[in-house]
Amino acid sequence: MPALGELPPMLVVDASVGVKWVVDETGSDLAAALIAGRRLLVPDLFWVEAANALAAKVRRSEMNRAQARDAWYDLSHAPVLSHRATPDSLAPALTLAQDIGHSVYDCLYLALAVAEYCRVVTADRRFAEVVRLHPYLADSLILLDEIVTAPAN
Repeated sequence: MPALGELPPMLVVDASVGVKWVVDETGSDLAAALIAGRRLLVPDLFWVEAANALAAKVRRSEMNRAQARDAWYDLSHAPVLSHRATPDSLAPALTLAQDIGHSVYDCLYLALAVAEYCRVVTADRRFAEVVRLHPYLADSLILLDEIVTAPAN
C-alpha cells in the first residue's frame, strides 16, 4: 500500500476521485490530500464523467440541484491539467481496452498515465481489479482507499 507522502509529484486522477473533492463521501479527505504539491492530469472525459456523477446524485436525491451546481463550480476550479481527446490520444485507450477487456472510458485515464509515465488514482475498485490482472499495467494504477496516511505524531 502506497503512503500518501510517497506518491509521485504527477498523477492522473479519474472522475471518481475528482467528485470526492467536491462531495463529502467516503475517501473525500484522502482525495483532497492528493492535491497538495502535485501536478494532476485528466483527460477531457473527466469533465463529462464528473458532471454525469453529479447529475446521478441529484436523480438519486443524494444532493439537490443547487448543491450539484455549487459542486460543479468548485470542481471546475480544481487544479488539474486537462488533456484533449483526439483520435491520436484515443488510439492507445482503444488498444488498452481491448487488451484488458474494459471500457475505453476508463482506459483513457490509463493511456494518459502510461503516456505521461505516471499512475492513475481511482476510487473505482472494479477498474483497479481489472488493471491489476495485467502484469504490465498493474503498477500503473493506485486505488484511493489503499493509500495510507502517515500516523499522527
